[in-house]
Amino acid sequence: MHDIRTIRDNPAAFDAALSRRGIDAMSSEILALDEARRAKILAAETAQAEANKAAKEVGAAKGRGDDAEFERLRTLVAEKKAQIAALNDEAKAQDAALTDLLMRVPNLPADDVPQGADEEDNVEIHRFGKPPSFSFDPKEHYDIPGIRPGMDFETAAKLSGSRFVLLSGAVARLHRALAQFMLDVHVEEHGLTETITPVLVREEMMYGTGQLPKFGEDSYQTTNGWWLIPTAEVTLTNIVNGLTLDESYLPRRYVAHTQCFRSEAGSAGRDTSGMLRQHQFEKVEMVSITKPEDSAAEHQRMTKCAEAILEKLEIPYRTVILCTGDLGAGMRKTHDIEVWLPGQNTYREIASVSVAGDYQARRMNARFKPEAGGKPQFVHTLNGSGLAVGRTLIAVVENGQQEDGSVDLPAVLHPYLRGKTRITAEGALI
Repeated sequence: MHDIRTIRDNPAAFDAALSRRGIDAMSSEILALDEARRAKILAAETAQAEANKAAKEVGAAKGRGDDAEFERLRTLVAEKKAQIAALNDEAKAQDAALTDLLMRVPNLPADDVPQGADEEDNVEIHRFGKPPSFSFDPKEHYDIPGIRPGMDFETAAKLSGSRFVLLSGAVARLHRALAQFMLDVHVEEHGLTETITPVLVREEMMYGTGQLPKFGEDSYQTTNGWWLIPTAEVTLTNIVNGLTLDESYLPRRYVAHTQCFRSEAGSAGRDTSGMLRQHQFEKVEMVSITKPEDSAAEHQRMTKCAEAILEKLEIPYRTVILCTGDLGAGMRKTHDIEVWLPGQNTYREIASVSVAGDYQARRMNARFKPEAGGKPQFVHTLNGSGLAVGRTLIAVVENGQQEDGSVDLPAVLHPYLRGKTRITAEGALI
C-alpha cells in the first residue's frame, strides 16, 4: 500500500512511476477522495467545537432563568451531536474507500527496472552452465520411460480433476529428496530459519501480502472464510504483521517447505500437459524482513541462495530482471531464474526473487524501532522461491535423461536417496 503523504507531496512523480507500468494517472482520483475525507473530518471537528461551546452555555442559560435560550442551546447541542455522528460516518466510509483504492494500486517499480511490455523485454543478467547436447531427441518429463510409471495424471484427474498429479515410487522419493536437500542448503549454508507454517490463513493475511483485494480469483477460499496459501510468502511475511520490532531483531530470514494452491485463473490452455502448472504443488519459500537501507543487498543475496540450489544440482539456468510490463503488482523489482528444459528446448521460470520495499509492510503495519531513536519505520520485505520443488524435479529428470529411457540423478542428491544414483527405464530407483 502507498503512503498518502508521499502522493500529496509529489503527485506527478507518483503518476510517472505508475505510467511505467502502463497505468493511467491516478493521483487526482486518490487525492480527491483524500481531500473529501479530510474535509469531513474537519467539519466534524468544527461541529464538535461548536457543540462543546453550546454545552457550556446551556448551564449558564438555565442558571439565569432564560428558558428560551436554554431550550435553544439544548436543541443545538442535540443537532450538533447528530451532525457530528453523520460526518464521522461519512469520513469513515471515505477513509475505507481511500484505503481500498490504495490497496488496489500496484507497487511502484524501482528506478533500475527496465522498461518493457512483456516477458520478451526482460533482461538477462546472469547465466550458468550450458544446455546439454543429446544424441537423441530429448523428451518432456512425462514422456521419459523411467518417469512415466511414477507420474500418474489419469488417477489424479479421477481423484481431483485436471492439473493434479499422483507421484509414486522413485519419482515420489526424488521429489521428497529435492525438498529435503533445498531446506538443508538454505538452513545450513545460507543461515535461514526453518519454519513450518499453516497453509490456511485468515483473510487479513492475504491482504497483508497483496493477494487481496485484487487477485482473489487466483486463490482458493474455504466455506468458513480461510484462504489456502498460494505460497508461503503469505505466512512467512505475515509473521511480523502488526509488530514493531527492535532494530537489532533485523534482518529476519525464514524458509519453509509447504503445499501451495493456485486456481491458475487466466491460464487456460497453457502448460496443460505434465506438471509444470498445477493447482496444488510444493515449494520451498524464502522470506527476509530487513531495514530499508539493506533491502537491495538482501535481494542480491536471496537471488544467490536460489541460484546455488541449481548450481549444486548442475542444471543450466539463466537469471533475468523482469521489465515493468512483466513485474508482479506487489513488487518493486524481481529476478526470475529460468531453468533449461531440454524437452521444451527452452528456459522456463523456476523461481522468482522479489523486493517489495515497504509496500507490504504498510498493509501489515510492520515496523521497527531505530536503535538511535526516533519514530518507528516500516520494514522492507522480500520473498523468493528456493525452489519450486515440482519444477526442479522436471529439470532434474529432463536434463538427466538417457537414450535408453533411464535418468541419471545429480550427485548431490545421492546421500538423500540412500546412495541410489539412477532411475531405470522401468522406473526403479537403483
